Amino acid sequence: MESREDLNSILPYLPLVMRSSTLFWPSQVVEALKAMARGPLHSRVDSGELLFLAISDLRHSLSLSNHHFAPSFPQGYALFFDELMSREESTKWFEEVVPALADLLLRFPSLLQTHYQTADIAHINGVNTGLRLLRSQEPGIVFLSQELIGALLGCSLFCLFPVTDRGVEHLPTINFDHLFASLYDNYNEKQENKIRCIIHYFERIFSHMPIGFVSFERKVLPLEHLPQCIPYPKAEFWSNSVIPLCCFEVQNSGLIEDQSSEALEVDFANKFIGGGALHRGCVQEEIRFMINPELIASMLFLPSMADNEAIEIIGAERFSSYTGYASSFHFTGDYVDKKDVDCFGRRKTRIIAIDALCSPRMRQYKQECLLRETNKAFCGFFAQSKYQQYKRLFPENGCSGAQLDQNIEDPIGRSRSNLLSHENASTSDETTEEKSVNQVIRNFEETGCESLGHEDNNVGIVTGNWGCGAFGGDPELKTIIQWLAASQALRPFISYYTFGLDELQNLDQLLA
Repeated sequence: MESREDLNSILPYLPLVMRSSTLFWPSQVVEALKAMARGPLHSRVDSGELLFLAISDLRHSLSLSNHHFAPSFPQGYALFFDELMSREESTKWFEEVVPALADLLLRFPSLLQTHYQTADIAHINGVNTGLRLLRSQEPGIVFLSQELIGALLGCSLFCLFPVTDRGVEHLPTINFDHLFASLYDNYNEKQENKIRCIIHYFERIFSHMPIGFVSFERKVLPLEHLPQCIPYPKAEFWSNSVIPLCCFEVQNSGLIEDQSSEALEVDFANKFIGGGALHRGCVQEEIRFMINPELIASMLFLPSMADNEAIEIIGAERFSSYTGYASSFHFTGDYVDKKDVDCFGRRKTRIIAIDALCSPRMRQYKQECLLRETNKAFCGFFAQSKYQQYKRLFPENGCSGAQLDQNIEDPIGRSRSNLLSHENASTSDETTEEKSVNQVIRNFEETGCESLGHEDNNVGIVTGNWGCGAFGGDPELKTIIQWLAASQALRPFISYYTFGLDELQNLDQLLA
């Protein structure tokens, strides 16, 4: 274990200790968690105030006392668990959930060791799926079991992750101290309801632990030509493109997460994945992270996104129902996720995080910003598994040349279904030893299993007013940018939710 590069990259950001190839908790932590696992009659942890004291003891045993948490964290804990929770809810939490959570944390070291053993078995053609820092400009994928994610989020709830060096790696917040501190510092119902979503998640997994998996992938359009990769397009690529526009569907009601088709659902992301989910934020991205809390695990190991990057998460289960938005957000109860599961044990929920320019004002109409936004969307929407298909269309230099092979019929004269047909192109020209994710995808396809992205030609894009609202983008402009990017990425359709925005009230008439 000591020689594992993946583990060594993430170990400084975990609360565990490694010695003699074994991961473990310090002995004082083990004893404290064992006491909590036996229930409040043994541990005396039966209130928010006493839970905070128990957490403080755990942090002291982990030498985290100098890793300061938000000042009002203890008051926020006491406010939620001792005042805002009903007596019935509080009894269930301290008698059932907290002991189960302590037991899961006791098993965290063994769960993580099993994870790395499984990653070794699944280490196919140079693609590592083990938990590690997925640093900027390093494309890669991590597979985590839902049980392991539950343990990671348990560490977040108890604020056990070291935080001192996270800023150096441009990592977002991961502990829940600011989430609870904000509740006390400036109480509002949306913050309480965000926490209720998280609490409901723990109640659900400890009533029936899910057994699936979630994958987290950093997608990169390299700034230079690399084998088997589509590079970051230049302006000429877009101006010369003759790819036909895909089908555009306007949805004047409903929500992205409620759509039923197999599609890539856009997360209007902050460059720091999760945005203000663990602070005061409560708009599109933050709400998605509350109702699908397994998304929060990405905040542990995915540093901020650069302009040529996107983050794709497949398999996150939804646990909560809600109404409202921003200040009116309200947790309304349980949600049973009925999405099908792919051959890797992931729910067929595909979420793509792309961050738009913030407050671009008039510069959003300049070529530099137009190129940045279009390429950002293209990075998220393009599947590298379509590389061979793209290579046939642009044989000389993949993407940057943007010139169609003259021996291939003009795609405008072809049906889009033909353009999207499956390609069986030869891969004999692959020269690099380190295979990329899309090569592993082809291997799985050859064995009759779906790709890592359970990708097929029917997967479209479901999106809305990305980069608008608080980010200040022009909704009409962002609509066109996403349509162009989806079409160029060979997606069969884009389903656009207008969320009742006045500027887009006639969008369906314009497209008729």
